[in-house]
Amino acid sequence: MSKEPIALITAVLIAVLLCTAGCSNTVSGNGTSTADNTTLLVYSGAGLKTAMTEIGEVFTEKYGIGIDYNFGGSGTLITQMELSRKGDLFIPGGTPDYRIAQGKGLVGEPGYVAYHVPVIVVAPGNPKNITSVEDFARPGLKIALGDASTTAIGRASDKLFQQRGILDAVEANVVLRAPTVNEVAVAMNMGTADAALITLDMVNPETMEVIELPPENGVVLIVPIGVTTFTEHQDAARLFVEFVTSGEGKAIFVKHGFPAYPDPAYTGIEP
Repeated sequence: MSKEPIALITAVLIAVLLCTAGCSNTVSGNGTSTADNTTLLVYSGAGLKTAMTEIGEVFTEKYGIGIDYNFGGSGTLITQMELSRKGDLFIPGGTPDYRIAQGKGLVGEPGYVAYHVPVIVVAPGNPKNITSVEDFARPGLKIALGDASTTAIGRASDKLFQQRGILDAVEANVVLRAPTVNEVAVAMNMGTADAALITLDMVNPETMEVIELPPENGVVLIVPIGVTTFTEHQDAARLFVEFVTSGEGKAIFVKHGFPAYPDPAYTGIEP
């Protein structure tokens, strides 16, 4: 073969490769291509993963905008946002974490989606006869909790123990302080803890028995969502907030075990 055809073939191949690299569609977090190359990065509390994953899929199908998630403990996500100044939305497990991010100038005003309801979980049959959080201080128990520095449920738990003056006694029984509520649920699923505080949506009825906390404990959390102050996709990000806080978005949360906001059962719980 002469040099001319070889050069022509090489040029064609290079052109094809360049076009492939420069003209490809963006792939969303659920693997769906979007024609306009817009993909939103959402910082989401790990405890919201099941609901938010489905919401991302439905949103992409409906609007053609890709969704990528960064799931983790809310405290960790705030640090990541603060350092990177990248991303489009923040949805933590509760408003206390959102207020921290807002105080740092990372997010704007939120919308409200659902309730994160803490509950006590024990092994089926309640073999340790645990009836309240006061029992978490009983010597010899193995307790699993969320890390107070990274999880909304961890902070809510410690608040509850502090109100009763038993935080130190409970801490003496703690065998796990997990960076996400998901890992606390795993510990209960595996039987490595006698009791834990998790959220209602994380309960596995096959491996856990639920003991509800009285409403006056004031530990029910409201799930907020808002746009970051450094987003480069303002309109798309606001559209995502509107979808998540719509009846359709809230219905997905309900499907995954979250009471939708507002709910008369939680009258008095303020954002």
